[in-house]
Amino acid sequence: MKDNNSKQVLLSVLGVAILVVAVVGVSFAAFTFSQPGEKVNQITTGTINMSYSEPENGITLTDAMPMEDVTGKALSDDNETFDFTVSATIKGSGTTTINYAITAVTEPAQVLTDEYVKVYLTDMGASDTAITGYETPKKVSTLEKTGASEASGAPQGQYVLERGTFTANATNQYRLRMWVSSDYPIDQQNVNSGSGAPGAQTYKLRVNVYGQAAAQ
Repeated sequence: MKDNNSKQVLLSVLGVAILVVAVVGVSFAAFTFSQPGEKVNQITTGTINMSYSEPENGITLTDAMPMEDVTGKALSDDNETFDFTVSATIKGSGTTTINYAITAVTEPAQVLTDEYVKVYLTDMGASDTAITGYETPKKVSTLEKTGASEASGAPQGQYVLERGTFTANATNQYRLRMWVSSDYPIDQQNVNSGSGAPGAQTYKLRVNVYGQAAAQ
């Protein structure tokens, strides 16, 4: 009899633990994901989805030359842009608001630094027009960082590319462009390469999406 009771208590404890893990997994809608292949990669985080067709969720600069903003804003090749969508599926008849944030994190040990890399985010659903605040491209070093209590649930210390809300089923299409700022010193480029030729600059920016329901 005692063995049966012990088993019931153990199963109850395990059930509560699994429930807690499930709740935490839904609350923190975060991911870092890459998968090679031609198919669309998609991660579902409760009610917020991010999908993209590139092998990785971001852009990598390698041996890129500095350029003016007017040139950077017109970049269109696959290895110069990152296209992705953020969508929400809201179920039920009640009023629900989903707060979301598109954030970016850099890889460690970069040769290029944040103050010499520019980003430009556009809305592909509106004919590739600049997102509010991006009419002028921004240096990564000037981007706002997430705080300790983000409404989207994003962790602290990530660069913010965009914040928004969903109140109904919808999909937003984005394009991110990234390039080396025109004020990057060529002499520093040569130092990085260890030669008199343009340096082997490397810089990788990964894009994440976080979302959670607003408090009712």
